[in-house]
Amino acid sequence: MTDKHLRRVSVEQITGLSRSSIYAMMARNEFPHPIRLSARAVAWPESAISEWLKSRPSTER
Repeated sequence: MTDKHLRRVSVEQITGLSRSSIYAMMARNEFPHPIRLSARAVAWPESAISEWLKSRPSTER
């Protein structure tokens, strides 16, 4: 089964992070890096984003 790939706008919506926050966190290796789809397009594997979200501390009590 192939993994769905999410473009940046979708990643922003799912995570609640801004573009600048995503790239700043990637620079610090705190966020998954995208894969290159073409010369000008990148996307994140949905599984990588799901795993990152699961690894975040929960604010629910």
